[in-house]
Amino acid sequence: MRNRPFPYVTIMTERVGRMHNVSSVEEAAEWLVMYWPRKHGEKLEAARRACLDCLEGTVTCTAARDAFIDAAKEADIYIRQQKV
Repeated sequence: MRNRPFPYVTIMTERVGRMHNVSSVEEAAEWLVMYWPRKHGEKLEAARRACLDCLEGTVTCTAARDAFIDAAKEADIYIRQQKV
C-alpha cells in the first residue's frame, strides 16, 4: 500500500497535554478507527468514509484531510494545521 501524505494536522490525545501530528491518510484512518475519543458523530463518519474512499482512489488526499479536520473539530481535539 502506498503512503498518501498530507500537511500535518495537530490533535490533542487522551493523555493530558499531549499532542500528535497526523500527516497521512493512512494515519488519519487509524486514528479515526482506533483512538478517536468519540465513537459516533456525523463528521466522524464522513471522515472515516473519506479516508477509505481516498485509499480506494476515489477521493483526494486533500478531501480526506479536510474531513479529518472537521471530525477533529467536532470531537473538540483540533489544535492546528500546517498551512497548505
